[in-house]
Amino acid sequence: MRKLLSLLLVLALAFSLVACAGGTAPAATEAPAADAAATEAPAEATGEGITLGVISPNTGALAVYGAAVTTAVDLAVSEINASGGILGQQVTVINTDDQFDPAETLNAFNSLVSQGVGLIVGSVTSGCTSAITSAANEEGVVLLTPSATADSITTANDYVFRACYADSFQGAIAAYYAKEAGYADVGVVYCAADTYSKGLYDSFAAAAATYGLNIKAVESTASLDVQDYTNQFASMASSGVQFVYAPYYYDVIGPYIVTQARAAGYTGIIMGADGYDGTPDYVVEGADLTAFNNVYWTNHYDPTDTDPMVQSFVAAYQAMFNSTPNAISALAYDAVYMYKLAIEKAGSADPAAVRDALADPSTTFSGVTGTFAFNSETGTPSKGAVILSFASDGTSVTTKLVDVIKELK
Repeated sequence: MRKLLSLLLVLALAFSLVACAGGTAPAATEAPAADAAATEAPAEATGEGITLGVISPNTGALAVYGAAVTTAVDLAVSEINASGGILGQQVTVINTDDQFDPAETLNAFNSLVSQGVGLIVGSVTSGCTSAITSAANEEGVVLLTPSATADSITTANDYVFRACYADSFQGAIAAYYAKEAGYADVGVVYCAADTYSKGLYDSFAAAAATYGLNIKAVESTASLDVQDYTNQFASMASSGVQFVYAPYYYDVIGPYIVTQARAAGYTGIIMGADGYDGTPDYVVEGADLTAFNNVYWTNHYDPTDTDPMVQSFVAAYQAMFNSTPNAISALAYDAVYMYKLAIEKAGSADPAAVRDALADPSTTFSGVTGTFAFNSETGTPSKGAVILSFASDGTSVTTKLVDVIKELK
């Protein structure tokens, strides 16, 4: 999850612009209560206010992701406060920077805890979020990550949740799509040292076995800093595969992988995951942009979706920040409203009560990225995904919707 925001985002705009955009807040519905106690009104507000902590990479290599999170959180909080807050209390936000560094992520977490924050949105990547999951459980602090997809992030009966699906689902979608499209032999190029890329490779490989795909060629890189992928894709070309799963991030896909793969003689489909979001902003000036045709990827939402909730969010975000929100923004926005739902259900912002409310499978959340309840055993929502592709006539790279997959067969 990373989209380049073309201008520095002026967060001081906020409320008046949101009001003009007519943003509609995500809705929450609950299954019929088992008894009268489950339908009692929430406790009255104390008037002390509610604080949300945010951990995101606001500087460093993934600062685009940090901007996507902080802007979306600001939008959601401005809407909530304008509508009376949560339980009658106004919401404030404390932003911290993890610099895309696990050690700094732990420092950011400890800083928030020292300030008495018990509800946190973050972090963004699987590697950084993994650095604070144990601490969250030890401290009894609720951690709701918008976009950390590694399966190991959440486990049973803990304080860690996510707004996104997990890699085991995302990788399986890619394998499912390859099978449905008729590709029997496939290849993989991935980063062996990255939690995200390696996790997606593992889930894709497991699903490939399930769907009868033959992984004919596998190549890897030792880090995400590699800038030359010619040998890896020359190997794909010589193997004869026409479908390669390459789970990297936009800042690798845009300037390096796609154009180098074509130059190395590989002409087939390149497929990735939500890390491709933002790729058009990273294509190299002067490159042959038609190389981006036949590049596919799974994502959490499509900003062109005609669903009223999606379009309301996109309009409000564009009015406030003058840019189109990417998937990280949509997930962070939903995460704030998920907290709102849980606090209202619990009648309190106490972390233990909010944790129980989030984990309650009777509660269904309807947001920008779908309608779902948490899997009570994993803290991961049961939700679908969209498949997008890039398209280019040689002058620009755009995105188009290919399919929506709500469940695997």
